[in-house]
Amino acid sequence: MSRIDAKFAELNAAGRKAFVSYVMAGDPDFDTALEIVKGLPAAGVDVIELGLPFTDPMADGSTIQLAGQRALEAGMTLERTLEMARLFREEDDTTPIVLMGYYNPIYSRGVEQFLADAKAAGIDGLIVVDLPPEEDSELCIPAQAAGLNFIRLATPTTDEKRLPKVLQNTSGFVYYVSITGITGAAAPQPSDVAPEVARIKAATDLPIIVGFGITTPEAAEGIAKVADGAVVGSAIVSKIAEGQSPENVLAFVKTLSDGAHRA
Repeated sequence: MSRIDAKFAELNAAGRKAFVSYVMAGDPDFDTALEIVKGLPAAGVDVIELGLPFTDPMADGSTIQLAGQRALEAGMTLERTLEMARLFREEDDTTPIVLMGYYNPIYSRGVEQFLADAKAAGIDGLIVVDLPPEEDSELCIPAQAAGLNFIRLATPTTDEKRLPKVLQNTSGFVYYVSITGITGAAAPQPSDVAPEVARIKAATDLPIIVGFGITTPEAAEGIAKVADGAVVGSAIVSKIAEGQSPENVLAFVKTLSDGAHRA
């Protein structure tokens, strides 16, 4: 059982919804980002999504694109991202970390080497948004064999014909993208999300976590009520972009996690 599986089993037993937070590794610099990441569990975060900076982030809105640029300009690399996970694991061996990014840096490192390094660093799962199910032999299946969950995104346009393909080799949880668009875009409505979550749940036993466009505690609560949990990224990254202190960023994260946990 992976840390992700264990976390969702624990939440399910307690009747609690999950709160997942996204931060970009190395934004605005390595030390500040590490301080924030280390503080996330105490701020109520159940699963950490750690962004892997990349030059061409096609699924991300401007907020996360700019975070990636700041991180890259500050010298962030795949190796330093894994180092951040290793340093986090020195203090926390239970909170799951999902590395979220694009395939190019992984391909450049070499899949076999990357998977060994990621596992050794304490990474639990991968979200690689530019690898469709047709390319599962490229990374998804080797990742599962290495003991890493491979988490797939489903969207409002993932129809009944496509859904089984998307779910085929997915593990850990399903990330439901609540809107058609990029990160940080329009706010999702629980009334629109609920039937979509029910549709996906009819096809899988995996938890369904909903993200994109959630910016307030109230929104996190509303979405978590109709799913197994909520993901917030751009709203947190925006606080970092404003130059707010790690303490203030984490205080904001706590309001969001409290919202999701009220559901």
